[in-house]
Amino acid sequence: MFTTFKSSYNAHRLFFFLFLITALPNVSQSVMFERTKNLIMNAIGFNKFLNESRNFASKTQPDRTPGSNSRYDFIVIGAGTAGAAVASRLSEIEDITVLLIETGFEEELYMDIPLLTNFLQRIPGLDWMYQTESSENYCRGMIGRKCTFPQGKVMGGSSVINFMIATRGNKWDYDNWARMGNRGWSYDEVLKYFKRLENMMIPEYRHDTVYHGTEGPVNINYARFNTTVARTFVEAGQELGYPLLDYNGERQMGVSLLQSTTDRGVRTSSNKAYLFGKRRRNLHVTKLSTVHRILFDEGRGRAIGVEFAKRGRLFTVHADKEVIVSAGAISTPKLLMLSGIGPAEHLKELGIEVVRDAPVGENLMDHVAYGGLVYDIDQRVNVIRNDVNDIFQGFLNDYFIDRGGPLTTLGGCEALAFINVDDPKERDVPNMELLFLGTSIYTVNVIAKNFGLNEEISKKFSSYRNRKALSVFPMLLHPKSRGRIRLRSGNVEDKPRIFPNYMSDPDDVRVLIKGIKAANEFLLTTKAFQRFGTRLNNETMLECEKFPFDSDAYWECNLRLLPLTIYHYSGTCKMGPESDKTAVVDPTLKVIGIKGLRVVDASIMPMIPSGHTNIPTFMIAEKASDMIKDEWGYPTS
Repeated sequence: MFTTFKSSYNAHRLFFFLFLITALPNVSQSVMFERTKNLIMNAIGFNKFLNESRNFASKTQPDRTPGSNSRYDFIVIGAGTAGAAVASRLSEIEDITVLLIETGFEEELYMDIPLLTNFLQRIPGLDWMYQTESSENYCRGMIGRKCTFPQGKVMGGSSVINFMIATRGNKWDYDNWARMGNRGWSYDEVLKYFKRLENMMIPEYRHDTVYHGTEGPVNINYARFNTTVARTFVEAGQELGYPLLDYNGERQMGVSLLQSTTDRGVRTSSNKAYLFGKRRRNLHVTKLSTVHRILFDEGRGRAIGVEFAKRGRLFTVHADKEVIVSAGAISTPKLLMLSGIGPAEHLKELGIEVVRDAPVGENLMDHVAYGGLVYDIDQRVNVIRNDVNDIFQGFLNDYFIDRGGPLTTLGGCEALAFINVDDPKERDVPNMELLFLGTSIYTVNVIAKNFGLNEEISKKFSSYRNRKALSVFPMLLHPKSRGRIRLRSGNVEDKPRIFPNYMSDPDDVRVLIKGIKAANEFLLTTKAFQRFGTRLNNETMLECEKFPFDSDAYWECNLRLLPLTIYHYSGTCKMGPESDKTAVVDPTLKVIGIKGLRVVDASIMPMIPSGHTNIPTFMIAEKASDMIKDEWGYPTS
């Protein structure tokens, strides 16, 4: 995108054009001077950004197409959060040869402007454009009653299009993994990997060496810009008795501004963290390459390579040691099933030869949230997104020159609270996250469209364009409902069928309703928010008007209309001991019953962690890299 510009020539043309449009009639000299100054600085800043984009491109991995029948020690499928990390860690050993295969194209610098994350989803070529199957029980307010399921299709995967929120989850999560028979996955055992991946840049937490690392590739920092109301949310939580704390430290329950995978106002994707600038002779990356199937030996007991397509040609490459699938919780089960590993009856129905009968695609989990809580305020304390791209303002220059200002906010997300709505006095394990936005998702049309809202709901929220408003997403941390993924056909080009089964367990509905009421308590009852005249906007949908406002039936109706994914798909290749008939991989992440094949991504999670899944997926990749090196006799330090 930006890198296609010839920066100097185009910057001068841009400056001349912007200067001319400042000569508007009926504009005072002082206003014209301010506009002209901002336009000049924006042009200079944009030119600087173009130069930085060229430097950015020079650090990316070269695209190398292996010859057919080439051999590597390890083949890694997918250069997303986990795949980029695994490929990088394995290639640290000079004797190991690694091929990393990615369907998408290279990350570009504009993708790493934090506020732009809202505009990166639902873009063909950058997003897989997945949708769920139609349902009568959830996403009833979406077009076709289908939920959108964004997933990154780019070097860095979903770490390039996510909201950069850095959470580890709770100690209880990983101790529970271990209790389920997954030896080596307790919190005390995985903590060193959380620390290894991390470069903690928040000054007050940087010296906490018990819980944090400072030498890892993934930068963790606060956003460089926060609205007034972000700190008000934290104040409101403290007013209600929740502590201000480092939720990635000793305890999780409490309130905080968001920790994020950013550095000096720029996103840190897995691609940037693990692959940028690492031009290793033993690491080859082939981009725009789609794996069609995993290849097995004649006895079907060992994975020996893959078949992939690139620019209309089919290639076969061989793995002397292992094939590692890191395509994500949707694409990984799809590839395994296309290769013959999955529910036998389902594969037979599609004419796919069964290599191993396994519960691939089951146990789909996600953190569902309610997307309809919008609060009006009397003061403009937030930055409306339409202001940010106004070339007469200084916001663009703030970012282009100093990497500051509103463009550094995490897609509008600013703060969170981890709480237990069933036991407010509980101080160890939360069951609800309140994710606070210093604006409303409905203030910009393209963002509302990303959620696939139907005509009625879009019309209801159309009044929010450029309006003073706030939002909270109550997010269910421990869903009991389970979904599944199935193939649509045996054709690799066909998208899988996704059944998230949101709220199929009534207890999920109960906890979410309590989460809604907890959000209202934060914003409607605290002195912190009362000074802004905060009030809930009750844009009741026609379908829910028959229920009394604020009743449980009213909120359940709205929940089934407007559930939002927070993009935490996980569990579809569940980790467990071989005695667990619901497990796909064992605690070393090897596919049970198949040699030379592992899965390393969020699909292995047996239970979803109590928070956002990006950092836990990095941890899984770090631990997997050590397990692989150790098994093959390589040093792990």
